[in-house]
Amino acid sequence: MAVKASGGVQSVERVFDLLELITDAGGNVTLSELSASTDLPLPTIHRLLRTLVTLGYIRQLPSRRYALGPRLIRLGEGATKQLGALAQPQLKTLVDELGETANMAVLDDDMVIYIAQVPSPHSMRMFTEVGRRAHTHDTGVGKALLAQLDDDTVRSIIARQGMPRPTSYSLGTIDELLADLARIRERGYSIDEQEQELGVRCFAMAVPDSPTPTAISVSGPVSRVDSAFADRAIPELRRAARVISGELNRN
Repeated sequence: MAVKASGGVQSVERVFDLLELITDAGGNVTLSELSASTDLPLPTIHRLLRTLVTLGYIRQLPSRRYALGPRLIRLGEGATKQLGALAQPQLKTLVDELGETANMAVLDDDMVIYIAQVPSPHSMRMFTEVGRRAHTHDTGVGKALLAQLDDDTVRSIIARQGMPRPTSYSLGTIDELLADLARIRERGYSIDEQEQELGVRCFAMAVPDSPTPTAISVSGPVSRVDSAFADRAIPELRRAARVISGELNRN
């Protein structure tokens, strides 16, 4: 259940509790599953769900399960744009300091979606279109996000999405991925070692205490993005992630 806001309106808190429970359950649940996950009386749950269905924020499937509705997409897209705009100054600072492309991405429906980018000034640079979706296991931001989750959750994501191998460097088994995630947790950042695109290396880091799983990265050609670059990039990524986290959690 979500943390209760002091002085909040109870019915509003209950609605968002239900939406978060459905989200945490993978996007659709039964009425009995919701009832087992909350202390709310069953008639109250049913009344709130009926209201949300009428408004389009929840839909009832033919199986009688309740799923997140299409009107939430518009809200999510708006929030994502604002999140990207909030991070833009820090991404620009990363590019100014390091000279390589900076990205921001979030975890969405078991995939990475890029929500902001500031390109490198170099003519030869890495470019990822904002709005592009990618797998988690072969991207720097994706692995930084997976490293925030427990291994069982990672296994579930990979079981649903698979592990395609865009390059010969891409990880090909869940055991390889889990071993890499253990190293990421230990050192605090991830590396895309030409796993998404040959000739491109990426360093990425999760944004701590973000309300939605979020990561930032810097990437470029391996000829420039080397171990010496990493020595400069990791502290800058850590600083930027800390600043972005502070902005996101500002009351």
